[in-house]
Amino acid sequence: MEFSALIARQRAFFLSGQTLDVNGRRQSLRALLEALESNEQILLESLHADLHKSAHDAFASEIGMVAGEIRHALKHLSSWTRAKKIRESWMAWPSSSCVRPEPMGVALIIGPWNYPLQLLLGPLVGAIAAGNCAVVKPSEFAPHTGAAVARLIGDIFPPEFIAVVQGDETTATGLLREKFDTIFFTGSTRVGREVMSAAAKHLTPVTLELGGKCPAIVCADADIEITARRIVWGKFLNAGQTCVAPNHVWVDRRIERELNAAIIKAIGEFFGDDPQRSAAYGRIINRRHFDRLCALIDGAQIEYGGVRDADDLYLAPTIVSRLAEDAPLLAEEIFGPILPLRMFDDLDQVITNERTQQVPLAMYAFTHDRKIQDQLLNEIRSGGACINDTIMHLVGRELPFGGLGESGMGASHGKASFDAFSHRRSIMRRPFKPDPAMRYPPARVGFAAFKRILRFFGAA
Repeated sequence: MEFSALIARQRAFFLSGQTLDVNGRRQSLRALLEALESNEQILLESLHADLHKSAHDAFASEIGMVAGEIRHALKHLSSWTRAKKIRESWMAWPSSSCVRPEPMGVALIIGPWNYPLQLLLGPLVGAIAAGNCAVVKPSEFAPHTGAAVARLIGDIFPPEFIAVVQGDETTATGLLREKFDTIFFTGSTRVGREVMSAAAKHLTPVTLELGGKCPAIVCADADIEITARRIVWGKFLNAGQTCVAPNHVWVDRRIERELNAAIIKAIGEFFGDDPQRSAAYGRIINRRHFDRLCALIDGAQIEYGGVRDADDLYLAPTIVSRLAEDAPLLAEEIFGPILPLRMFDDLDQVITNERTQQVPLAMYAFTHDRKIQDQLLNEIRSGGACINDTIMHLVGRELPFGGLGESGMGASHGKASFDAFSHRRSIMRRPFKPDPAMRYPPARVGFAAFKRILRFFGAA
């Protein structure tokens, strides 16, 4: 496909000013919401075909999330787009100043395969709300959902406004050679580096939502049953293929056996004796990822699970323990239904270890003790954090979601998505008079007096 021609058409459409009208943005968002609702069954079937997602999980974590983002944007769009008046500087008196959010222009949105609807259309909501045109690239590893999204978008938007481009890695590479005004990428840290490198050639700003080894830390005073349920839910949602899923669990040695038993009990309650037969349990996205996960547990001490079926891309919820510090399971983000348990005797041991790792996208701590909560928040860096739960910090649309360092840059959700696709333009208006001569050379006061004047007016 000739990407430069498509982008040129989008840039011409943007420069025509048709995306600037706030009422027009509302109409576009409502059209997207109506399309989601009318295509709900097709989208549910597509998500099941790609990842074996149940209707409940697919709606809650994909369709419902996007619909909620749209409704939130519609509710707040007037305030988001309004210019914010700024108190003028005495040095510039008389004047009036404001900061006006303006669209970036033509955006590229590259989505991942693990939440192929939410993490593609969620950013698109922000792009439309902010007044941009967009090229949207679904993941080729979720082909059913990608095709459904292409039909949905194609039915409601002209390609010069919103276009879906399908294809493999070479398609993404081709798109990244083009000049966009902003890029929003969700995926692995490795590919994130490639995206940022490509964007640097055009000085294109990027928003990167990546990953990292998100730790869960369970202290001795935690409610063991509730902690186990919340860890199991967060870990095995989407068969562990969630960027903010707990990657591993640190557990106080005094409660390790109890927590282990409670986790196994929760797995049985959620997915039954045979999770492969459970409608609520997903599948691994493809054979390459399946083989990688199986290699990680080969030779590991499996406390529970480990059952695999390559033909069904099924890997059971698996608990492993007694891992050596150099074990492959601890060396990389797992991104699958394998949960290593690591014991600790002293919380400082956990903090020291985690501070040597890449900054994760999320950190979870389970304890009643507010001092310990604050200690972990202060001493372990992460993109976001949730105390006494997992993943639920993504639900709040007023909470920006994003990473730090190798787990990403920038943020999304709610207004943060609008901001990701907006330029904050500073504007000052001044009359022609008065026009005091003191402003211009040559200097009319001594240097010491000049400094005092600037300090008085807050300019130095």
